Amino acid sequence: MIPRYTRPEMSQIWEPESKFRIWFEIEAHACDALADLGVIPKEAATTIWEKGAFEVDRIDQIEREVKHDVIAFLTNLAEHVGPEARFVHQGMTSSDVLDTCFNVQLVRAADLLLADMDGLLAAIKKRAYEHKDTVCVGRSHAIHAEPVTFGLKMAQAYAEFSRNRERLVHARREIATCAISGAVGTFANIDPRVEEHVAAALGLEAEPISTQVIPRDRHAMFFSILAVVASSIERLATEIRHLQRTEVLEAEEYFSPGQKGSSAMPHKRNPVLTENLTGLARLVRATVMPALENVALWHERDISHSSVERGIGPDATVTLDFALVRLTGVIDKLLVYPENMQKNLDRLGGLIHSQRILLALTQAGVSREDAYRIVQQNAMPVWRGEGNFLDLLKADPEVSAALSDGELESLFDLGYHTKHVDTIFARVFGEAYPRRR
Repeated sequence: MIPRYTRPEMSQIWEPESKFRIWFEIEAHACDALADLGVIPKEAATTIWEKGAFEVDRIDQIEREVKHDVIAFLTNLAEHVGPEARFVHQGMTSSDVLDTCFNVQLVRAADLLLADMDGLLAAIKKRAYEHKDTVCVGRSHAIHAEPVTFGLKMAQAYAEFSRNRERLVHARREIATCAISGAVGTFANIDPRVEEHVAAALGLEAEPISTQVIPRDRHAMFFSILAVVASSIERLATEIRHLQRTEVLEAEEYFSPGQKGSSAMPHKRNPVLTENLTGLARLVRATVMPALENVALWHERDISHSSVERGIGPDATVTLDFALVRLTGVIDKLLVYPENMQKNLDRLGGLIHSQRILLALTQAGVSREDAYRIVQQNAMPVWRGEGNFLDLLKADPEVSAALSDGELESLFDLGYHTKHVDTIFARVFGEAYPRRR
């Protein structure tokens, strides 16, 4: 987590001040529940809220001596609360505080990520409708295939990130649990109703069964979903990087006035933002394996997961937050070049219509094997830059025997390939589309 790729809204969640504030709220809410149950005096619970305070530096100082962060926090808290501090942490264990806090932080991080995704979806939708009918060549294996529209490329990204948003909502729900169950999770020294109260106060659900720790399969799922989102970011970033290649140049990252592309070559305009997004996606995905390995803890509890989560929690959420916002900016300002798209459509001299010729020949009575042979033998010279596909087809007697010149010419209509764009948009965006007549 470095400042270059960090937004303050997300980093604030992981700052020590925020963490210890959550710790205090967990302890204070537990005291409220204990007071309601008659376990501790109500006056003590009130005093804890009124006098409760802490200092990060003081906690660090104490921890250097006691070698235990929760004890250091409780010691500092007691310095402010006074004698009533003896009622704090009644029947609780460190994991009750640590695990519940970690889940609160992940839930808050998920809320920011969901807001990020809403912004990204809005930007993608805007560009999709803007270029719904902007025809460009589709590619398979990076080779020209058949026409699509740039709007369809954006619609595909919209559908993918819509699925990712649903996944993140589910991951947020799965991680939003609270454990206040005491040593080895049996509630021997604390009533389950305390856990229910704290969970409700923090907007969480009580963990059905915690073995002193909240089960880490929940966290493994959460980080896995973040990795899927990161992979989708990379997918769209890679598409843009390809489209910005000099030989393609159908779309390009915005190049601001005064921006420089290379320290050596003044002419360069490099896709640095989308290349950066590719790298950031790798960092987020790198958190998944440690999260999966955290699932298998020893017996009711060990702390092999603790050092891992202190790293991957902030790292994954901060990095993904930055990446989503950066991608939104890229899409919002993306330069699109329809004239270059048309040039690339024309580059292969009509070969992008080969399948339609193949189908027309079969419908005219030619076997599929012969039709494929006929189309391919006329296509290969064009591939080598030797002639025009339509002219070669018209000159082929096998083609002429099945299709007239007029029928051939009608098969080179770009509109044939885009006639269902509105249908696809209706499926993706859930909006009515006009019927074509």
